[in-house]
Amino acid sequence: MKYTPSIYTFTLLISTTFTFIMALSSYGTAVNNQMAKVIAAGAINHATQNSWKVAVAIVDTHGMLIYYEMMDDTQTGSSDICIEKARTAARFRRPTKAFETAIANGRPSFLSFDVNMCEGGIPIVVENDKVIGAIGVSGVNSDQDAECALAGIACL
Repeated sequence: MKYTPSIYTFTLLISTTFTFIMALSSYGTAVNNQMAKVIAAGAINHATQNSWKVAVAIVDTHGMLIYYEMMDDTQTGSSDICIEKARTAARFRRPTKAFETAIANGRPSFLSFDVNMCEGGIPIVVENDKVIGAIGVSGVNSDQDAECALAGIACL
């Protein structure tokens, strides 16, 4: 017996996709250089405490680079990856891990997006639930990158 999807099935599929896309905080006034330095210092400090070598990027709400720092002896590929993670988190207002999870859960359509899908990009959300930018960290395992990013954001 051949299965023919109904309009209900199509509607359910579309609404599930948009739930991933639309449950977001609004944008606020973009992170400034002074704030970016504080966040990056927190991430670098966390990495140093764990003897990790990382690169850190802070971007504004549009994904434009505000601040960048790379620890000595960090793998050179991390210089681009941390910026890509930060841009993805800012432009889509969600952690990069969300894309990784969506694909792992059978949503291959997200492979067509121009995003970095590795954990380690986190939106910077302030008290009034506004996204003001994002941080991207690269250099160690992705979960450790995210740990550094969260430690940086916690310094705000």
